[in-house]
Amino acid sequence: MEQDNRYLGTEKILKLMLKFCIPCVLSLLISALYNIADQIFIGRSELGDTGNGAAGIAFPVFIVAQAFAWWCGDGCAAFINICQGRKDSQSGHKAIGTGLVFTVVSAVVLMAVFYPLKTQILTLFGATEDGVNPNTGLFEVGTLKYAAEYFDIILGFFPVYMAMNMMNGVIRADGSPGWSMASMISGAVTNIVLDAAFIFGCKWGMAGAAWATAIGQTVSFAVSLFYFIRKTKTFKLTVKSLIPDFKVFANAVKLGMSSFITQMTIVIVTLVCNIMLSKYGATSDYGANIPIVLIGIESKVFTVVISIVVGTVLGCQPILGYNIGAKNFERVKKTYLYILLWTVGVGVIFTVLFEACPTSIVSIFGGPKNYDAALYWDFAAKLFRIFLMLVTFTCLIKMSSIFFQAVGKPVFAVIASLVRDLACFVPLTCVLPVFYGIDGVLWAAPLSDFIAMIVAIILTVIYFKKLKKEQAAENVNADVNED
Repeated sequence: MEQDNRYLGTEKILKLMLKFCIPCVLSLLISALYNIADQIFIGRSELGDTGNGAAGIAFPVFIVAQAFAWWCGDGCAAFINICQGRKDSQSGHKAIGTGLVFTVVSAVVLMAVFYPLKTQILTLFGATEDGVNPNTGLFEVGTLKYAAEYFDIILGFFPVYMAMNMMNGVIRADGSPGWSMASMISGAVTNIVLDAAFIFGCKWGMAGAAWATAIGQTVSFAVSLFYFIRKTKTFKLTVKSLIPDFKVFANAVKLGMSSFITQMTIVIVTLVCNIMLSKYGATSDYGANIPIVLIGIESKVFTVVISIVVGTVLGCQPILGYNIGAKNFERVKKTYLYILLWTVGVGVIFTVLFEACPTSIVSIFGGPKNYDAALYWDFAAKLFRIFLMLVTFTCLIKMSSIFFQAVGKPVFAVIASLVRDLACFVPLTCVLPVFYGIDGVLWAAPLSDFIAMIVAIILTVIYFKKLKKEQAAENVNADVNED
């Protein structure tokens, strides 16, 4: 039986945010632990920094999988919330069923493409063979064999991983962020326990980390699947729902497109960044491996920051989507203001941490065992202090993109994402190192954040001016109907 969600248009916004955002943020943070736990355990095992580098190199493959899963999941989530505001009880389950089928099919296709091209893909993202650093004369252990070992196991669980990510987005939008959190907690706890058992107890190395992650994902999938079968509130999924309805699904696809593009641009950004770090690192004292290992750690730390911001906006998605559908524009503006203030606060706190104690953060993942320690810690401090200098702006840009998606403005959402990553970061990453060497790669990030922040402000002003006009028109119509 479908639940009445009219309280989304009447309950106090801060109360709703506490209900939806806290479990959503925790859910995403726990999700981030899947890969962070692997790297912490790997970094403190005999694999050390080389194993950390290997796990970091395989990380973009997860992002590709998330791109397809979130495309369907976030799109369906935004769509069903808007449907609720419009009192449309029929379209939601059709979009969700089609999205679930599309996600699983996408996973099978990705497996068929990635397995034969494993070595090429990992090498492209910075994996290296054993060799001597020509600048220091030191022998360095390569990351390719470890990355391939990890990759082989993880890839086999893509259908489970992607379906779980798709379903969790819908579960949050269905008004059950706590269940989504429970799904992620169960998987993360399983992963952490098995990491310790497989890496240290069984001495399985990279394979142990991969199996721990895969089993944890399977547990999360099982919890999410149970919700879909027995606990849904605003839609009822049946066998008929799984018969593709592309006409309805097209609406969800449009709303979720920004999530897909955002994730895929992360892959492109990671690829370009790793290529340039490897190229210009090889001509510096750091060598090709140290920058690749540390950028992998940085990306995992950054997922913690962005999970807090994204979780907040996604948690507010039911509030925003319902009130846009119901044309309660004042509640949309008030919700945006609360999200904005929270995002700025999160960004400032982490900026202080990254500037004040970067090496302490990196040390959580273990220290250098196969590379020069002085060079390792020097680059770690430089990476966090320069690359994440304007992390507050990065958070605001990401927040703006998801906000636009939640209120049914996918074009604005895509622009907000693409300007920072593709229009600014990729060109700057290619050009600046020509003049400033490896430091140029690091400075590309804050410069991109600054430019993209200006664009995000312009888009936000345009959106709220248009919203003000729509609100005025609604008020006129209401007066006419009263007369």
